[in-house]
Amino acid sequence: MAATGPLLAASVPVRLEVPDIGVDTPLPQLGQAADGTAEVPPGEPGSPAGWYKFSPTPGALGPAVILGHVNSTESPIGVFYRLHELHQGQQFLVTRADGTVAVFQVDRSAEFRKSTFPTLDVYGNTSRAEIRLITCGGLEASSGEYTENTVVYGHLVASHSA
Repeated sequence: MAATGPLLAASVPVRLEVPDIGVDTPLPQLGQAADGTAEVPPGEPGSPAGWYKFSPTPGALGPAVILGHVNSTESPIGVFYRLHELHQGQQFLVTRADGTVAVFQVDRSAEFRKSTFPTLDVYGNTSRAEIRLITCGGLEASSGEYTENTVVYGHLVASHSA
């Protein structure tokens, strides 16, 4: 599969800004949990989103993955509380350690039941620089558990100096 669209050399992301939903967060690196799934960021109030370090860096070929909580341990509002409000065409920024800012455009937003999460669609190879912003959704009131994930799909449209 030949690469299409703009691409950037690998560089660790350090900040995510999504002006349309009021997000401005540092991006610590996340690894893997003991069960092999992606580690999630801390859940305390004010906790940042995080970049899954086993995904491509934002702007490089493939789907970069950024995870954030929809709520916190003490509040219904987390860093990605408004993620579901993003729509096709809106843009957001990822500042990288090399001093570049990758500009992404939203392709679509989708909600998936955790039990049928489309792993390959979300994490699989792509022919361009893409990104996935992921949080929980579908709060089950009786259990207090989230039964869904919200995934925002985007692709790199430009870059500039920080």
